[in-house]
Amino acid sequence: MSQEVNILIGGIRVPPDASEAHILEQARKTIKRQGIDLSSLDFRLYKRSVDARKQDAIRLVCTVLAHATEPISDKLCARLSSIPNVRIASVESLDITHGSEPMTQRPLVVGMGPAGLFCALLLAENGYAPILIDRGDCVADRVRAVDRFHVEGLLDTDSNIQFGAGGAGTFSDGKLVTRISDARCGYVLSRLHDFGAPDEILTRAKPHIGTDILRDVVDRMLGRIGQCGGEVHYRTRLTDIEEHADGTLTAKTNRGDFACGAVVLALGHSARDTYRMLISHQFAIEPKPMSIGVRIEHRQADIDRALYGDLAGHPALGPAEYALSDTRGERGVYTFCMCPGGQVVAAASEEGGVVVNGMSNHARDGENANCAVAVSVSPKDYETVEGSPALGAIAYQRSIEQAAFLAGGSDYSAPVQTLGDFMNGVLVHEPSRIQPTYRGGVNVRVCDLSRVLPDYVTQGLRYGLGVFDRKIRGFACPDAILSAPETRTSAPVRILRNEAATAIGHDRIYPCGEGAGYAGGITSAAVDGVHVAQAIMARYAPVE
Repeated sequence: MSQEVNILIGGIRVPPDASEAHILEQARKTIKRQGIDLSSLDFRLYKRSVDARKQDAIRLVCTVLAHATEPISDKLCARLSSIPNVRIASVESLDITHGSEPMTQRPLVVGMGPAGLFCALLLAENGYAPILIDRGDCVADRVRAVDRFHVEGLLDTDSNIQFGAGGAGTFSDGKLVTRISDARCGYVLSRLHDFGAPDEILTRAKPHIGTDILRDVVDRMLGRIGQCGGEVHYRTRLTDIEEHADGTLTAKTNRGDFACGAVVLALGHSARDTYRMLISHQFAIEPKPMSIGVRIEHRQADIDRALYGDLAGHPALGPAEYALSDTRGERGVYTFCMCPGGQVVAAASEEGGVVVNGMSNHARDGENANCAVAVSVSPKDYETVEGSPALGAIAYQRSIEQAAFLAGGSDYSAPVQTLGDFMNGVLVHEPSRIQPTYRGGVNVRVCDLSRVLPDYVTQGLRYGLGVFDRKIRGFACPDAILSAPETRTSAPVRILRNEAATAIGHDRIYPCGEGAGYAGGITSAAVDGVHVAQAIMARYAPVE
């Protein structure tokens, strides 16, 4: 038998100056002695990463994909698979099947983050004409709302860094790294590329888009949903859901009611009022582990030198990035969402609370690098509130954000502290060589962060920063800046669902994405949105 396949040739190690043509030639040499007609293969660079473990021998580690334009025999596939660093991958397409159950009303997707966008896009392109709503604004209006908060401290609780077109990822590094192994990941990357993401997201081992480009990608995706018969409604906040005996639902919003045949809850991790509404309707919602910590800022040039040595600034390497973790203690501590050449942003979505996050443009050309340093917390750390452990998890996050608001002077300034002072338990130094970037570095207040964070988080951070300094020289430099708090690393709760992807006890309601507790980043949230759309299409016939 013969089959259409992709041949993946990995382990190709080359100097940073190596050309793409040289990399492809190395791949050809690896397989040319196996009796295969190379003219029948279409070679392209598939993945590229940087191995900087030895500064005197930094290498690019590449994988090349050779697509067989003609079927290859099983015998030859077996022979190729026996070569070290070579594997055969079947050519996969997204599995879309249409069910027969009629959907008397259109599906409603709540939330325009990656999960909601990809769910609505797939439904729209396959004839289901979804209605897509979000409490926030379109991208352009949302940017203006975020800028007002950044400059004037005027918070819009419906349209901000957490809510609006594109979700929280719109104001981030646009990082597409994921730990999940799912064939839908390739689909997500290819569709983002279709809508204007740069070519490199298809080849980089750690792809990112950048907030400046991601905004246009989101706009184009929303335009495509409209072209395919979907409806998009901004400033539309879900307030209640009514489930009727005939199988239809009514979604109540601040801008009127929507009759719908199914509801997808792609809420995002900060929709606390919506969580409360679902809990009042006895949805099965449980608290889940999350992480609490700070944003750390270094000079990007310092990180480049620490990781790349004399090759710092080499165009083939780009700004250096890292991911660090330690799990030897009772609580894990790790870095999260590293933003090379980025800035710390004001990510509050509720009045009276301060939240920090990170953001980078595609060029990653800012002076500072930043990332979250977070300590794991678990449901045993939360108190039950109003009889609900899930509400206790939300209250836990909120209490830290409110403490930071007070510590910062109650005007949305962020509490900051130099790393040296934080490690030594003193409050002596002002920011100097490294300046904070939160709201332009003007709206910050030097504070004792141990008064903002729980004791075990403070102790975990001090331990982790010391460990990470041994992994990256200078990571714990005394003049690094810590900004607090980083509380929105993930959703505090999980909305339980069954194998059909519907909420337990609610047959036509589909929890989805990071806000429902089933993802942890742009790619994994988008993948879950695709998964839920497939589940809906496999059950229902397209809308007439």
